[in-house]
Amino acid sequence: MKKMMIMLFCLSILTGCSYTIEKPEEPPILPTPTNTPEKVVNNYVSYNGPLKVRGKDILNQYNEKIQLKGISSHGLQWFDYLITDENIKTMKSWGANVIRLAMYTKEGGYLDNRAIYDTLVKDIDLIIANDMYVIIDWHILSDNNPNNHKEEAKEFFNNISTKYKYIPNVIYEICNEPNGSTTWDDIKSYAYEIAPIIRKNSSSLIIVGTPNYSQDVDKVIDNRIGFENITYALHFYAGTHKDDLRAKAQKALDNNIPIFISEWGTSNADGNGGPFIEEADKWMKFINQNNLSYINWSLADKDEKSALLLPNNTIINDNSLSESGKYIKDVLSK
Repeated sequence: MKKMMIMLFCLSILTGCSYTIEKPEEPPILPTPTNTPEKVVNNYVSYNGPLKVRGKDILNQYNEKIQLKGISSHGLQWFDYLITDENIKTMKSWGANVIRLAMYTKEGGYLDNRAIYDTLVKDIDLIIANDMYVIIDWHILSDNNPNNHKEEAKEFFNNISTKYKYIPNVIYEICNEPNGSTTWDDIKSYAYEIAPIIRKNSSSLIIVGTPNYSQDVDKVIDNRIGFENITYALHFYAGTHKDDLRAKAQKALDNNIPIFISEWGTSNADGNGGPFIEEADKWMKFINQNNLSYINWSLADKDEKSALLLPNNTIINDNSLSESGKYIKDVLSK
């Protein structure tokens, strides 16, 4: 090898040619968010950086436990007008460090109107600019089984993970609420096709939905997905889901399953009734005791009890908050 290098060097002198070794592609240097100096401890991306899963916990770049907490949009095809810089800053001032963008696949969503992709990108960029984490939610619902539109999902996650390559703010939720006859084996086979696409571009957290509207987290026990930084979705609504679902979640946690509560509400599961504050308090005690990350449903001014805002309001303030919204502000502020 040494002789070969000497020969190449001599040849380069004789011919006047030079030899260069191409450097591998490197992650871009990300700008430090305004007024957030590097390495100053805070609860946002500028300090915590890329996240990872160890056991049942989510850790930051310094291997410290972190709890993500925030609010989900309602369907972007209906309520995107509420995703504004002003409203994001208000939720952040309460203590939110993550916002979930619910990009419905059907119900007039992405598969019916691809222009929603541009809406999604606009919103992602706003959240990144505010030094927060953002969950890109492939929000299946009426389409039941994520495999029904697997090819479209592969194309979408390839495009979006390429666009946000190396960006630590972005988290990928690859199937919101599998339901109907969808089994864990169905979901797992789907995840084994989607996760490698994301992993080509990003080591970010991936949230995987579980059967029965993301309630059957116990199905994951002894049957996990074999990629790093995978978490499993648990969804609940305080008026509908009580001790039985908490027991199921506890069983999963006892088996070291990392749970991410990517959607929960203070109402019944249909968005109405309540808000059930006493039951919500039981859930919040369970969440905080186990350092679980959580996202409340939803940033909407829809006439339903789970909405953060009263009807016909577009700016988040104390006068526009619903009863549920007041409770969520208090929860996030603690």
